Amino acid sequence: MTTSTPIHPSELRHLLQEDPETRILDVRTGAEFESAHIEGSFNVPLDLLAEQVRHVADVEHPVVLVCQSGGRASTAQEKLTEAGKSNLRVLDGGMGAWLATGGEVVRGQEKWSLERQVRGVAGGLVLGSILASLATPKARFLAGAVGAGLAFSAVSNTCTMGDILAKLHYNRGPECDLDRVLAEMTV
Repeated sequence: MTTSTPIHPSELRHLLQEDPETRILDVRTGAEFESAHIEGSFNVPLDLLAEQVRHVADVEHPVVLVCQSGGRASTAQEKLTEAGKSNLRVLDGGMGAWLATGGEVVRGQEKWSLERQVRGVAGGLVLGSILASLATPKARFLAGAVGAGLAFSAVSNTCTMGDILAKLHYNRGPECDLDRVLAEMTV
């Protein structure tokens, strides 16, 4: 496995059959993981991964990183590569692509993905500020600030609103026991 080549969902299905050493690391929030995940995958949310990147980078097995659409997995790949891990790939298109190509998942309680939550909150703020600007014209600046934040998010491949939403209780899901995950990933 190389550090820069994304892996197509059909290629990942084949890889999992051919190479039992391959590990899938899902960097979505605990709640997103709990909603649906690829069987056998391990969940280490991106914020926890960022804090413990050196420990995760020590896993010798090849690792495929997964998130909802690929952005967080790419960020995780950058952090792990900087920490010295070389046998990494990112699932091209994330869970959305996995599901669209017929990939099987383990399903739990359905929750909105973090990206969907960001779209909902951003859209609500823009709509609310435009409606509020009918009474208070300066309220339109909130819509501009949200637009600027979304543009910055796209350019920098970061998402402050997503980082904030990920900390909400709704998105927490079960607590990640990193020691247990690492022990299971190294077997």
